[in-house]
Amino acid sequence: MLMPAENVFELMNSNGSRKQAFLFGIDFEVQQGFFCTPEKALMAGIYFNVNEITNFPDQPFKNPSVVMHKHPVEYRLYEKSYEIVRRNLIAGNSYLTNLTFPTAIDVNLTLPEIFARSRARYRLLFQDQFVVFSPEIFVQISNSTIHSFPMKGTIDASLPDAENGILNDPKETAEHNTIVDLIRNDLSMVASGVKVERFRYVEKIVTHEKSLLQVSSEISGKLPANYLDELGNIFRKLLPAGSISGAPKKKTLEIIHDAETYSRGFYTGIFGYFDGSKLDSGVMIRFVKNENGKLLFFSGGGITANSHCVSEYNELIDKVYVPFI
Repeated sequence: MLMPAENVFELMNSNGSRKQAFLFGIDFEVQQGFFCTPEKALMAGIYFNVNEITNFPDQPFKNPSVVMHKHPVEYRLYEKSYEIVRRNLIAGNSYLTNLTFPTAIDVNLTLPEIFARSRARYRLLFQDQFVVFSPEIFVQISNSTIHSFPMKGTIDASLPDAENGILNDPKETAEHNTIVDLIRNDLSMVASGVKVERFRYVEKIVTHEKSLLQVSSEISGKLPANYLDELGNIFRKLLPAGSISGAPKKKTLEIIHDAETYSRGFYTGIFGYFDGSKLDSGVMIRFVKNENGKLLFFSGGGITANSHCVSEYNELIDKVYVPFI
């Protein structure tokens, strides 16, 4: 099931050309991926829900109440990595760097139960290895048009005047502007007439602890007539996703490698589904991994020259949630 990323891209090209449905995923480093038909995914214990297209059967919930405890990384360890990022920002090596960490969690649910009870645009259960419940669209492709929806900016919805607060925050504005510019440039590599359709709109996400507001933008472009033959090539050029790496992308990826204390693997990679005519994909944020029986929840945020370490650390912890029903 797992294979080199290059093999996934080639299979996307060939199946797109034949208009055959498939499920696929690529890791953050663009080294490894998976590719299969919906039927083979089910047999392999891989379940997905992409904007309500799913192969997962409805199941009754065994645990009516959910209990989750977080054990975040110590602040001093986060601060050490943060300082590596900050030095590079001050030196002008990056304008925005996404810094992430794993948080150990205790929860009275299995990975399949987390998958079944979470609510998000993009959900994936990959055997007994990891589960994803992501709100973030990577790209959607339909009728020769590609859309991307970079998501940058999160705030506790219960704070006074939270929406105006995040929309008028200079740090959040700068961070979002940088990502929108990066994604516009990325889409321009594969499409023409790239434009921003919607800029900094707010969506509400309900979690098991609190409600959050998240800020996104919508960017679109026109693909060439033979785009179905080039699906894999399109993703090869666009990855890794700009919203979870930073800008400029190449140098920022080097900074992430130096600053982070682990290999992300499939966390902050992408996965999606092609139904024979339309392709829909999400960024693998909100990610829980089973590591030798221990559950790790991965989260992070964008760091700019105007960031503050304590605030970024608290945001990382705030993002450790599951949007349970």
